[in-house]
Amino acid sequence: MKTLQVIYHGQRVGELHQTSTGRLSFAYAQAWLSSDDARTISNSLPLKANTFEERECIGFFGGLLPEESNREVIAKNLGISSKNDFAMLKEIGGECAGAISLIEAGQDSIQQEVSYQHVSELELEAIILKLPKAPLLAGTREIRLSLAGAQNKLALFRDKQGFALPLNESPSSHILKPDSHHFPKLVENEAYCLWLSAQCGLPTAEAEVLHVGSQRSLLIKRYDRTGAGEQLTRLHQEDFCQALGVPSRTKYQAEGGPSLADCFALIRKTSTQPARDLITLFEATIFNYLIGNNDAHGKNFSFLYSPIETRPSLRLAPLYDLVCTAYFEDLSPKMAMKIGNAYLASDIRLKHWEAFWEAIGFSKRQALKQSLEFADRVASALKPTPENEVETKIQDIVSDRIAAIKSALK
Repeated sequence: MKTLQVIYHGQRVGELHQTSTGRLSFAYAQAWLSSDDARTISNSLPLKANTFEERECIGFFGGLLPEESNREVIAKNLGISSKNDFAMLKEIGGECAGAISLIEAGQDSIQQEVSYQHVSELELEAIILKLPKAPLLAGTREIRLSLAGAQNKLALFRDKQGFALPLNESPSSHILKPDSHHFPKLVENEAYCLWLSAQCGLPTAEAEVLHVGSQRSLLIKRYDRTGAGEQLTRLHQEDFCQALGVPSRTKYQAEGGPSLADCFALIRKTSTQPARDLITLFEATIFNYLIGNNDAHGKNFSFLYSPIETRPSLRLAPLYDLVCTAYFEDLSPKMAMKIGNAYLASDIRLKHWEAFWEAIGFSKRQALKQSLEFADRVASALKPTPENEVETKIQDIVSDRIAAIKSALK
């Protein structure tokens, strides 16, 4: 049996095992279960002495890993199977989302000092150009970074000296998402959608457009990291698929992934401030509809845990991955999670909104009022003079959908 130690906030909390037949299992360490600091690492993995079989733990641990073509390329570069989550976590699971790191059994790196490799602008530009063939720099000595999703990205550390690559299990402070050859202007698209979200009063990840030599990227400040310089501390997080134990491969509702009703029920069950988080998710749902973000699936919503030294709390994390997918004609117009029984925004009528409200437990009167008020808030936040063609097209989409939702609800 192969074993990886699961490190949470620098402490060994359990072990991930792989049998000779390739099956995974996870068990909390007895010392952690007995500790005053003991907390779950996932809503889907409650504190108990029992062993969690693969079907119970794959949603969380597999959810730490990259997806789709990037996963395939990484596997080839590492010389492992793309379907072997254990082997991939062993290779790149040092710096993951949240406060989790995975290290080999017997390896004592819990007390290891943080270590960073600073890079010049020219070196960073070369790294960005290299990412399509070396996603997450997997296979590079001492680089053990893992980020979920299918898009090319890179975890970086930023300080007064500039940018650096985090080595081994050292925490990063930012995520860099280069522009896409397949979807030109993706950087401007996401930057504007994130900006608009913040302007509407939604808790949103901080981001800026970064030019590195000839390369344009979106630089996102990690909300699951706190502190500055080499005193950076991890905050734990997990996305809704992980919290529900849903594997990334079935993240879309039509394939068995979470529905909006599941997401709202999860908040009611787990959030320490459910009333506020329910309103935020409600407004985020309308916002995604208005901006034409058809790819808002369960992995694009997360919970953020409080620091381990404080009183335990669990809140909806700031919004991220906000993209107007309707901007790109080649992408499917089908929404990741349906509203009512409609997967297409063009099909949504009053009956679909009412079915959505009923499914999430909102009264018709409350939901109607909040929907119209939020639509007005979005309309007021639009720029009088868009700065470029991307903003113009997105604002046209938003304006059309504001008109559509008002027509349906009034």
